[in-house]
Amino acid sequence: MDSTVFVLVLAAAALHAGWNALLKIGLDRYLTASLIQIGAACVALPALPFFSLPQPVAWPFIAFSALLHVGYNLFLSRAYQHGDLSQVYPIARGSSPLLVALLALLAGDLLQPAQWAALLVLVAGIWLMAWRGGHAHASLNGPLLLNALATAACIAGYTLADALGARSNGDAIGYALWLFVVNGLVATLLITLRSGPRIFLRLGPHWRGGLGGGAMSMLAYSLVIWATTQAPVAMVSALRESSVLFALLIGWLLLKEPMPPMRLLACAVIALGVVLLKLA
Repeated sequence: MDSTVFVLVLAAAALHAGWNALLKIGLDRYLTASLIQIGAACVALPALPFFSLPQPVAWPFIAFSALLHVGYNLFLSRAYQHGDLSQVYPIARGSSPLLVALLALLAGDLLQPAQWAALLVLVAGIWLMAWRGGHAHASLNGPLLLNALATAACIAGYTLADALGARSNGDAIGYALWLFVVNGLVATLLITLRSGPRIFLRLGPHWRGGLGGGAMSMLAYSLVIWATTQAPVAMVSALRESSVLFALLIGWLLLKEPMPPMRLLACAVIALGVVLLKLA
């Protein structure tokens, strides 16, 4: 993988882990995800005059991606009702690169054997984190797995849709900005229909966290969308999910969370996968 693409996707992974770690704001996860999307739209909106409207061919991809983001928020919030972060997050994020790689075959985005090997090593490390790196009392159950895998399917779907949409648009950053504005409008509409206009009184005190997290989310995913126009989408997707490693390091170094031996092993496997992706 090209060094510039590699470094920027790693930066996107670190940003993704960062805003997830910072935004412990006392809301349920569906509202938190919605607040982030609204915050990202607010940050993206002032930049729109500097970019052209997406090409007509790109709008179906934006609409499909926005729909899948709704599914992502819904299934992820349901998964957290049945398991903790240390299990749900790795299963959801770790399964999506494999699904992306398989779906990308339909778009002609083929991987070489060395690239497949690197992807599988990284995914194996993430799954090791989910199966053996969680809390001792945690167990994998049917509803957790079902909703986490449904979340992974949504991630894979919108990742591929946005890669194809950005490529067809010819302007990845402009595509990303319009996508975030559409996602923010959809999130605003859905939480209004779900909870009524008074929900914004509840969200109001958290606007700084939503705006800051939204900015980090927008920058992180915009880098990913751009990278998918420069490299195979499956490789970009896999490298992006190294955010699991960054999240663990943030928890260990800044939040003083424990780092048992199995987590250290999983970190080592994930790091090996990252190195192999660079070399592939």
